[in-house]
This record gives sequence, C-alpha cells and structure tokens, in this order.
Amino acid sequence: MKGSLPSRGVATLLGWGGSLTGVLLFVALWEWGSLAYGSFLLPGPRDALAALARLWQAGEAAEAIWATTWRAMLGFALAGLAGTALGVLAGTSRTLGRALEPVSTVLLGIPPIAWIVLAILWFGSGSMAAVYTVMATTLPVTFAGAQMGALTLDRRLQEMADVFRLPPLMRLIDITLPHIVSYVFPALVTALGVAWKVAVMAELFATEDGIGAGLAMARVNLDTAGAMAWIVLVVVLLLAAEHGLLRPLQRRMEPWRQAGLGGL
Repeated sequence: MKGSLPSRGVATLLGWGGSLTGVLLFVALWEWGSLAYGSFLLPGPRDALAALARLWQAGEAAEAIWATTWRAMLGFALAGLAGTALGVLAGTSRTLGRALEPVSTVLLGIPPIAWIVLAILWFGSGSMAAVYTVMATTLPVTFAGAQMGALTLDRRLQEMADVFRLPPLMRLIDITLPHIVSYVFPALVTALGVAWKVAVMAELFATEDGIGAGLAMARVNLDTAGAMAWIVLVVVLLLAAEHGLLRPLQRRMEPWRQAGLGGL
C-alpha cells in the first residue's frame, strides 16, 4: 500500500541524503589519497575538474562524448535486441536452450581485450571494431537474463490462463512479458555498464576519437589530471544513462516492484 505524501517525501529525502553522503565520502577519500601520494600520481578532485573544464572549453570533451555514446549505445542496443530475443527463445524451447547455453558460456568467458583484438583484425581500426566489441561482450548478459525470465514463468499462472481461456495477446501482455521484463531489466542495467567500459577500452586501441582515445593521449603525455578528467566523464555519462534512461523506464514498466520498495 502506498504511503502518504509527506512520508514518501521524507523517504525520498533520506534516500538522496544517503547517496550524497556516499559521494562526499568518496570525494574525501580521493582528496586524502591525492594529498598522501602527490598530485602527479593521483590528481585530486579539483585538478580533475580543472582538466575537464579545459577539455570542455577546447571542444574535445563534447566530441568525445558523442563518439563514445553512439558507439556504446549502438552496440548495447544490438546486443539487447538479439540477446533478449534469443534468451526468450532459449527459455521456451529446451532444445534451443541446450544448444545456446554452451555458446553463451564460451562468449562470457572470452575477455573483452580478446574481442578487441579480433575486431581490429576483422574490421580494421575504427568505429565498427568498437561497436562489434560492445555487442559481443554484452549479448551474453542480456541473453542470460531473458532466458532466466522465460524459464521461471509461473506455471500456476499459465494454468489459470488456460482455465479462463485467455486470448494469446492478453496472456502475453498480462502474464508473460511482465515476468520476463523483471529479469531483463537488471540484465540490461548490467550490460549498459559493461557497454560503456568496453567502448572506452576499444577506443583506446581501435579509434582516433572518443573518450578512450583521449585516455590514450593522456597516457602518452603523462597527463594524469587529464586521464582522471576522462574517467570522471565516463562515470557521469554512465550514471546519466542509467538514472536518466533505464531506471525511469524500469519504474514505468514495473510499478509493482517500486511499490514493494516503498517508492524509493
């Protein structure tokens, strides 16, 4: 049952307060580490923000954000569509599931750096190698989530649908999809985080633009403050994509779960 408006407001403020406390604690530890080891080895938050401001004024940050974003999101979208479709099919067909599970396990076991090397050999340096690497590394994650959702469908609900002779479309919308979505969304959130990290790693080796290329240039110039600035930028983009896109979409498609969490 939903709480009153004031109680929900207090709960929201407490949630934000807890998150802000965690962020401030992390920044304090970062600053302490910078003071302890020196700004060359570990630039402090102010050094990183100053370097980020310089990158932004020079126009490098905006160009890198765009390049990394479309590569990560395109690979993530392709993996999400293909992995979810294959996972649902594998969950509903025992034969197909047994055939695809070993393939998924093998793909999960291949490290991202190996995919990057193969992608460069197959497609050459450039955006295609980065997009392919993101897709290859995130597809098994979405596949596993969708397969688990299809495998754990409540048989009693399906029997009830049979008894009441629900139309196939109503059965799909009211029973099958909500259950599968509850497994697919956590997998998508995980895959999104992997997509950003892998996109940056692939750009480090395969492209001449993007955040990964910026990190490579900072390494060549021994610019640790610049490297930290690029890392901060990646984290900000990841948080924006998760809390600005996936979490609101999840709250809209899974209202029963948010009610169970008290609206936090």
